[in-house]
Amino acid sequence: MSDVPEMSDLLETDDPGFQQVLACVFGIQRHESRTYLTLLDNPGSTVAELADILDRDRSNVNRSLTTLMEKGLAGRERRLLESGGYIYQYTGTELPEAKEMLHDALEEWTERVHRSIDEYGTDET
Repeated sequence: MSDVPEMSDLLETDDPGFQQVLACVFGIQRHESRTYLTLLDNPGSTVAELADILDRDRSNVNRSLTTLMEKGLAGRERRLLESGGYIYQYTGTELPEAKEMLHDALEEWTERVHRSIDEYGTDET
């Protein structure tokens, strides 16, 4: 069973929380939405720091971050270390921008649903 909420989960909930909406609209798992919200509170975190905060394995956190970056909900910057080498620091997309992305995604989905309803039963379907 997937940890990704379905649209029906959202529609059947009287008062869905932001984390549930985020997971449903972007098709991400609940732990990924939790990682995003944690990034908002801890910008510039490393995978190791996030793993400690979230009490999750670093490999799982790394996969969550990859998904969030693919969805446009996180970014990373490479920081050079004084001892040599580098480390990545991650930051969540600012909340106003993420909210705008949510609104846009829902509007696009709503338009597709309305179009599907309107076209049903016409000669074209």
